[in-house]
Amino acid sequence: MKSPEFKDFKEIAQSLGLQLSDEELGQYYSALQPSFDGYVQLETLSQEKETPFNEAREGHLVDPQDNPLGAWYWKGEIVGAKTGLLVGKRVVIKDNVAVAGMPLSNGTSLMADFRPSEDATVVQRILGAGGTIVGQSVCENLCFSGSSFTSDTGPVRNPYDPSRSSGGSSSGSAVLLATGEVDMAIGGDQGGSIRIPAAWCGVYGLKPTWGLVPYTGAFPIEPSLDHLGPMARTVPDVARLLEVIAGPDGNDPRQKGLTFASSGDYMAALGQELRGFRLGVVKEGFGWPQSDPRVDDMVWGVSESLESKGVSLASVSIPWHRQAMLVWNAIAVEGTWAVMMKGNASGYGWKGRYSADLMSYWAKAWRQNAAALPATVKQLLLVASYMEEHTYGKYYAMAQNLAGELRRAYDNALKDVDLLVMPTLPMTATRLPGKDDPIAEQLNKAFEMVVNTAPFDVSGHPAMTLPCGLIDGLPVGMMIVGKYGDEATLLRFADAFARQVSSPPSPPEAVKLGQEQ
Repeated sequence: MKSPEFKDFKEIAQSLGLQLSDEELGQYYSALQPSFDGYVQLETLSQEKETPFNEAREGHLVDPQDNPLGAWYWKGEIVGAKTGLLVGKRVVIKDNVAVAGMPLSNGTSLMADFRPSEDATVVQRILGAGGTIVGQSVCENLCFSGSSFTSDTGPVRNPYDPSRSSGGSSSGSAVLLATGEVDMAIGGDQGGSIRIPAAWCGVYGLKPTWGLVPYTGAFPIEPSLDHLGPMARTVPDVARLLEVIAGPDGNDPRQKGLTFASSGDYMAALGQELRGFRLGVVKEGFGWPQSDPRVDDMVWGVSESLESKGVSLASVSIPWHRQAMLVWNAIAVEGTWAVMMKGNASGYGWKGRYSADLMSYWAKAWRQNAAALPATVKQLLLVASYMEEHTYGKYYAMAQNLAGELRRAYDNALKDVDLLVMPTLPMTATRLPGKDDPIAEQLNKAFEMVVNTAPFDVSGHPAMTLPCGLIDGLPVGMMIVGKYGDEATLLRFADAFARQVSSPPSPPEAVKLGQEQ
């Protein structure tokens, strides 16, 4: 560390409006020198206590000709323990989750040379349970998009129609599942980023209750929105992976003080029937301005067909659902600015495991080349900087306070039913925008689909997307939402639904092509 010179203090004092004379500033400068000497000693202490992973695990960036859908970022096999729930399972990790010795780019070339020195908690648990990590999947640039065109490695193409989006931000994870190249995947979700690509690629994706799965070792967006969760081609594999990765690790402040009565043996929830379930179809989840009526009709129709299976169906109104995006937007914009950008991918003031290397690397990377940020994040910086300068966090505070109202609205609706139901997304996969499309069009394509998914990142309720059919050859997802901490009920329903009503669609020729190549 380089200690400051007098001129550095003078520039800082002037920028802060402290109005200090040179004589006064000189006294501060002399008095504070021991503090900077202490930082040098602190670094020595930290290095003595750390035993970081400092080897490069074998692997390689994937050549475009071997990556026709753009879903792979890095291939490199890490074999886990010889016994455990995941023995024989091939697992891909979203490229915003630390795998020690492998790259962590988070979809941006600004992070291309960063190598974490510690495995994320979910990675440790997967390897400890016998899973084989086969690489990292492409994600959207800084995970700030629900489409799949912002990654600096190029677009991730939908396996059902390569001209269309695969959904984001866990784009590559969903595609690699749909093509059969992996059995399981880790995704991340702050506005729908597990459920969006899972729905558009015809696989299963579960956003757990906020805090159930430790976020330690993953690149954050905003702590009150951050989730990691399982994705797979079958419900039993979703349950199996969740059973491995769920539970407190003692390092994630998102988990402090939370208890989950049903967490643990998710596999035991499987193998039951649909009869007896009580579903509430949320009226406000249908008929958005951007909704495709055929998607609405399909989800309504599938829901109504469940009555013949012994399911009790009720129409439920939750007016708050239509206001939820106002809350999500304020938290996502100002919170992301404070934590991911100004807070150097970490923020301050919480007890847990920090990544000093990540903070240092990212802080320099984006400040030295902010022009390389995607349009979605540039938009965030413009809005959040204005709000910080003119409203001083007032609207972020309002939104966080209203988040409790939103959670209570869903809690009240769930008192009389087991699960809430609505379309995961209001439309099928949209066409990928071109590089020369107007910025406004790119921004619209990045966020137009999140209206049903993002509210549950704010409220924290568990939500899962189930494949329920095809429209023009493109998958449609039905979203189920459960009580706080009750992933077991979601998995029990999803498993019965897959066996009795609708399983994932058969791979089309585009999927087979991606798998063969």
